[in-house]
Amino acid sequence: MKKLVLFAALIITTSPALPAMAAGDAVEPPKQDWSFSGPFGTYDRAALQRGLQVYRNVCAACHGLKRVYYRNLEALGYNEAQIKTIASEYTVQDGPSEEGEMFDRPGRPSDKFVSPYPNKAAAKYANNGAYPPDLSLITKARAGGADYIHGVLVGYEDAPEGTELLPGQYWNEYMPGHVIAMPAPLSDGLVAYEDGTPETVDQYALDVTHFLTWAAEPEMEHRKQMGIRVVLYLMVFTFILFLVKRKIWADVKKKKKA
Repeated sequence: MKKLVLFAALIITTSPALPAMAAGDAVEPPKQDWSFSGPFGTYDRAALQRGLQVYRNVCAACHGLKRVYYRNLEALGYNEAQIKTIASEYTVQDGPSEEGEMFDRPGRPSDKFVSPYPNKAAAKYANNGAYPPDLSLITKARAGGADYIHGVLVGYEDAPEGTELLPGQYWNEYMPGHVIAMPAPLSDGLVAYEDGTPETVDQYALDVTHFLTWAAEPEMEHRKQMGIRVVLYLMVFTFILFLVKRKIWADVKKKKKA
C-alpha cells in the first residue's frame, strides 16, 4: 500500500476517453534562479540531498530512476557507509541461486535505483492505465527543463468556473492544455527536513527538480569545468600564435628593407 499520494507522470499521455488538449494553451512557467545555470553553475549539495529525500518519500512510490546507481550518491556528499545504508533499505531480486531460483536480497551500492514496479504492465495497471515514466532524464526530455518540472509541481489550481473535468483529471496552470491525469503530489509539511529548510510545496518542488536535473546530467559540473579550461587554453594559444605571427612578419619586413 502506498503511504503517500501517487506521484504520477509529470506529463502523462491522456487515455482515449480524455479530450485532446492543445499544447499552445500552456502557460510558460516562471524562470527560477538555479545554482546550476550558466557556464559557471554548480549543483547545490544541500538541495540535492533534500531533493533525494523528496524523491524517496514521494516520487519513488511510482517513478523509477533506472539510469542512476546508489553508488552515484557519492556525488551528493554521502560517504560509503551512508550509501550502503540507503541501498540496503531496498529489496533487489537477484539470482539464480545454485538451486536455480531467484531470491531477494538487500540493495547494494552497485545496484540501480529499485523500480517501484516489476514491469511496465504492472505500473499501468496500478495507475488506471497511465504509465508513470522513469525520471532519470525527465528534465532533459521536457521543453523548459527544470523550470517546467518545477512549474508543473506547483501549478495545481482549482479549475476555472465553467470548466468540467472528467474523473481523474486535475487542473494545472503550467501543463499543456492545463489538464493533467494526476493528483497534486506535494503538500506543505509532507517531508520533514532536518536542516531547517522551509517545508513548503515550492521548496519541495525546487529541491526535487534540482535532484532530477543532477540525475539527468551528473557530469554537468565536470563538463563546464573542462569547457572553461579549454577556452582558457585556446585564449593562451591564440595569444602565442599572435606573438609568433608578429615575430615572423617583423623578420619578413627586415629582409625586404635589406
